[in-house]
Formats: sequence, structure tokens, C-alpha cells
Amino acid sequence: MRAFDRTFDFTPLYRSAIGFDRLAQLFDEAQRTETQTSYPPYNIELVSEDKYSIEMAIAGFDRSELDIEMENDTLKIVGHRKKEDQKRSYLHRGIAARDFEHRFQLADHVKVVSAKLDNGLLHIELVREIPESLKPRKINIDSGENVQVLERRSA
Repeated sequence: MRAFDRTFDFTPLYRSAIGFDRLAQLFDEAQRTETQTSYPPYNIELVSEDKYSIEMAIAGFDRSELDIEMENDTLKIVGHRKKEDQKRSYLHRGIAARDFEHRFQLADHVKVVSAKLDNGLLHIELVREIPESLKPRKINIDSGENVQVLERRSA
């Protein structure tokens, strides 16, 4: 048994850690995605501080054969090829024509802005938009001049 074939049980972490269930869930999902195939090939680019781009090479797929779905913090891209009407006899078949499903775990507040298919490449633009209520804000410190002194009563 190789060292990479081990799986870990994070159940005790779920039971004993409050607020870290998301971290344990990410570890579980990371173990599952190690077995995920590398087809189709893709790039993930950091465009700017809060903008990302996924570029996926999906030659031979039509828009109608692709499905992009976002649920919770998971982006799922599915390609399902339509069956060809006529049987072909290939001398060499180097272009993969198989179905695929690929999942990307997104960070909090990351959402898909656009998706386009151009020359066999699927481009997905993502942006992280942190709500105003969660952004850091500066707190002013009073000088103490506005503080009222309360009388102390002796007991």
C-alpha cells in the first residue's frame, strides 16, 4: 500500500470542533478530488486581486452539450456528447470525445460573472465580491472628552 492510498476519517473533528466543520468538509472534498480525472485540461488564472478565470480545453463540444451549474460554493461543469448518427472509421483518434464532469470548490463570496465558448476553449470569469458588512472598517477612537463621569455612591 502506497502512502497516497490512505484515507482519513474526519468524523471526530466534526463532533468536537465548533465552527471548523467547513474545514473538515474541505479536507474530505480534497481527498475525493484527488481521484478526479485531469480531462479536460484546464487553467486557472488570477486576473487581479478579486478576479479569476478558468479556461478549459473542450474541443469538439457544442454549447448545447455543456452545462455549467453553481450550487453553494461548488462550480460544476458537465460535458455530455451527443451520439453520432453515422459510424466512423478512424485511422488515428487523438481528440477525446468522452463525457466529463469537473467540480471546482470556490472560496466564500466568489461567483461566476460570465461563460463563453470560443475556438474550443471554455472561458469562465469569476469575481469575489465581499459584502460591505464583512469588509474591514475603521473604528474611530474617542479622545475621552465626551465621557460623562458618574457619581459614585458609597455603600
